[in-house]
Amino acid sequence: MLLKKLSVLNFKNCSELNIDLSDDVNCFLGNNGEGKTNLLDAIYYLSFCKSYFNPIDSQNIKHDDPFFVLEGFYQQGNKEEKVYCGLKRGQKKVVKYNKKSYERLADHIGKIPLVMISPMDVLLIIEGSEGRRKFIDGIVSQYDKTYLSNLLAYNKALNHRNLLLKSFWLNRNFDAESLEIWDEQLVKYGSQLFESRKKFVEEFTPIFQKYYTTLSKNFEEVSLNYVSQLADVNFHELLVNNLDKDKTNHYSNFGIHKDDLEFLIGDLPLKKFGSQGQQKTYLLALKLAQAELITQISNKKVIFLLDDIFDKLDETRMKQLLTIVGNGNFGQIFITDTSLTRIPTILTQENINFRAYKIKNGEATDV
Repeated sequence: MLLKKLSVLNFKNCSELNIDLSDDVNCFLGNNGEGKTNLLDAIYYLSFCKSYFNPIDSQNIKHDDPFFVLEGFYQQGNKEEKVYCGLKRGQKKVVKYNKKSYERLADHIGKIPLVMISPMDVLLIIEGSEGRRKFIDGIVSQYDKTYLSNLLAYNKALNHRNLLLKSFWLNRNFDAESLEIWDEQLVKYGSQLFESRKKFVEEFTPIFQKYYTTLSKNFEEVSLNYVSQLADVNFHELLVNNLDKDKTNHYSNFGIHKDDLEFLIGDLPLKKFGSQGQQKTYLLALKLAQAELITQISNKKVIFLLDDIFDKLDETRMKQLLTIVGNGNFGQIFITDTSLTRIPTILTQENINFRAYKIKNGEATDV
């Protein structure tokens, strides 16, 4: 799937923009604060029906304008495809694929596979387990519709169960039959999610290790460890045996919503013992592996968004990354940078086709 043209209206700092795009590499260049990242976020929005940076949709509308509209004009083989995302203040978001509205936005996920690399990715390492669970969920959901349906059903059941536990505490009562209904839902969907996540980590880890070795020149060993309360115990038994704790705390303490993915360098946690350079390489390898796995399973090339990561890399590693993503195995590439010449120079040296735009005040001009 190739994004041939992007149309943006009242999205963040961009009043109006219509831009034709290269099938290979597109560079959005200019000073910080001019709107480069916002254009990447618009492309991300067209794949995931949400912003990468701000989950509150209304805050993505430009200033006091009443709405925003994003349109992506894609080409898949000989077919032209159009994605529309629009939001009016106080109204429900509208997403259309070839002019047909979705009843469930989840049905759009995976149609246009996409991977984003951003300075914010360091949060995967330094913050809690929720971000790492979302990392897994975001990958698998792009190629496995059943996984996404199970995840939505699990989260719905978890919310109902937590509300019920809180109600028991507030009203000083307990209804075992009502709770069992949601326990059954958690066990049904949670057990399937556990197996899917375990399989994902098994398939993903060697691909990740391959890219880390390439980027780091094989200086150290790395691995991923899937941590789940379901690894050694039946889920239903886990809920039954810990019911007293759930009643005391008024929420569900056990389940796949507590899963984590450990990032290890050698046998040690990356968060505590990895240098900044090792952490950067780790994150790049994770995202490259994400793109390759999605491509392998879905048979769709992935759109790659690289946001201002080159200020954090030395020139050698920057060239390595551009060579990897520009070798034709991945799909279309979008890159932002503060320098007007740095990325175009490397792409020219590596004989990679590209188109470069200067972004200023949310507007784009050819470099």
